[in-house]
Amino acid sequence: MKKNVTRRDFCNGVIIGTGVNVLSPLNLFGQSDLLTHELGESFSNYPPMLNGMRGSHQGSFEVAHALAWTGQKPSSYNQHDQEYDLVVVGAGISGLAAAWFYQQKMGQDARILLLDNHDDFGGHAKRNEFEHDGKLLLGIGGSVNLENPRDYSKEAKGLLQDLGIDLDAMKDNESDGYESLTSIDGKSALSIPGPDGHVTIKANWMSLNQGEGDIETAVKALPISVIEQDKLIEFLSGGRDYLDDLSLRESYRYVQSVSYGDFLSDRVGLDDETSSIFYSLMKLIWGVGGKNISIMDAFATGAPGMQGMGRLAKFLQKILLRTMSGGESLYFPDGNASLPRLLVKKLIPAVTLGDVDFTNISTSHFNYNVLDRNEQSVRLRLNSTVVGVRQTEDNRVEVDYVKEGKASRVIGKHSILACYNNMIPHLCPELPESQKDGLRYAEKVPLVWANIHLEDGIAFSEFGVNRIDCPKDPFVVVTTPPYTSTGGYQPPKKPSDSMVIFMMSIPEIKATGKETARELYKAGRHAVYSTSFATYEQQIRDQLQALLGPHGFNHETDIRAITVNRWPHGYAYEYSSLYDPEWEEGKAPHEIGRAQFGNISIANSDSEAYAYVNAAIDSAWRAVEEQTS
Repeated sequence: MKKNVTRRDFCNGVIIGTGVNVLSPLNLFGQSDLLTHELGESFSNYPPMLNGMRGSHQGSFEVAHALAWTGQKPSSYNQHDQEYDLVVVGAGISGLAAAWFYQQKMGQDARILLLDNHDDFGGHAKRNEFEHDGKLLLGIGGSVNLENPRDYSKEAKGLLQDLGIDLDAMKDNESDGYESLTSIDGKSALSIPGPDGHVTIKANWMSLNQGEGDIETAVKALPISVIEQDKLIEFLSGGRDYLDDLSLRESYRYVQSVSYGDFLSDRVGLDDETSSIFYSLMKLIWGVGGKNISIMDAFATGAPGMQGMGRLAKFLQKILLRTMSGGESLYFPDGNASLPRLLVKKLIPAVTLGDVDFTNISTSHFNYNVLDRNEQSVRLRLNSTVVGVRQTEDNRVEVDYVKEGKASRVIGKHSILACYNNMIPHLCPELPESQKDGLRYAEKVPLVWANIHLEDGIAFSEFGVNRIDCPKDPFVVVTTPPYTSTGGYQPPKKPSDSMVIFMMSIPEIKATGKETARELYKAGRHAVYSTSFATYEQQIRDQLQALLGPHGFNHETDIRAITVNRWPHGYAYEYSSLYDPEWEEGKAPHEIGRAQFGNISIANSDSEAYAYVNAAIDSAWRAVEEQTS
């Protein structure tokens, strides 16, 4: 019999199964204590331990959707007497960094209020916790890694230093994980459904894609026709110049202006089903497959084909080496969730009983009950959806929000909007139309990140790899979380230890190549909202059983808990050479959209058109400078 999902899984996940309209607009402003009543006080007060549907969870989006879709918001608000120096809308990395920068500049006594629509802080930098026989296990709920942190701006690197983050220690703390995996360092697996179940080929696919290794053996094992295998072997081996009819200048223009999918179809002659085996990683980075990113952008994700570029290949290699040189990815065991946790500890010291810093942040327990106390100079108010921000005639800012069905208003001398761009025109209808158009331009990339707590790691260890690419499955990559002891965490050491598997998905929207990436992101967002936890759970069980079943895995007994982190509004939009022009400096939509509006500034990765941690931090610095100069 299938192992039962816990009661909190059901309440927090399946309740949304009918789609996005669980709460009708007429009920939005009278639903106080819904989650507390359903989940119980102990769970609702410590969000990292919640399983089921997380990320954009029930209660976090209904009020915002009512405002954005129908213009509905409360007609009256309870006026709070207290006035703040700064009101920050959004408690993700940008919002928390803005609060920190403001406090550093204006002093410890500066009164700061952060409002966030979720039941947890950190934005996409979320943490999932699991427990097994008294041992803490961590998963990644969203933002994954620090990408090239040594190349951050002075301000962003300064923030990491203020938080005591030791980059050298993070690198030294990396571990190889299970002992049984160390002997096959560099290997991954490509798994594709075949007529008799999944066919899995273990190899160093990153090297094979660049024309190195035993290409023929790996390709001949794929469940595709012999004709497609022969084309693929020739393609990966680099024995042919696919752009030999173009000049060097024409070739360079071609790789920037033609989609990778069209290149594989038109030049290499692969059919769409074969081409899609290369799309797993690019989907995770760009949110779309090869039909909707350029050849150049595909190469930057490690996709094959540069060896078939003839004279252009060396030139492209120099460009990519220059842009990717010194590449370094550093990890906390909970992804980037440790960054906002360190910020919250700095801003609200009472959130933990003892001393907490870089050396023990991963294993520290936070008391969410102390985040919003009147005696603190910094207050963090969760489950609070902002529905209006306006500057008053006396140069103050009114901020309206809904918390547990109750409408409230607070006053601040300044406000920083650290939410996502598309929501801002609804919050600030007084903005110039050109600025609202700039804010609306981008579409965030939808994501679904799942963590699965397993009874033990025996089956995964016997599988023999740390990462499995599954380009034709709902979750396109299955991997172990980062094996690191950073922050005092002790990852599983042997196969018999309980473990967490990290599974990543991009909503599958059938692309013809005629849609823009933004159109696919919008469709994908609706698909994420309308997919129930029960559906995600079944996909996870089916996929893991197909992959690990031959190694003794039984999903009915081996899965202890499932946490699905859905982010319909995920990565910030980054401009594409296929769909976006090259704007003059200062005239790109994100630059127009982030303009200061009196005592209101904007800080988020959207405003930098760059979906990385340093963009979130840099935008916070800019916004604080605008408001304090």
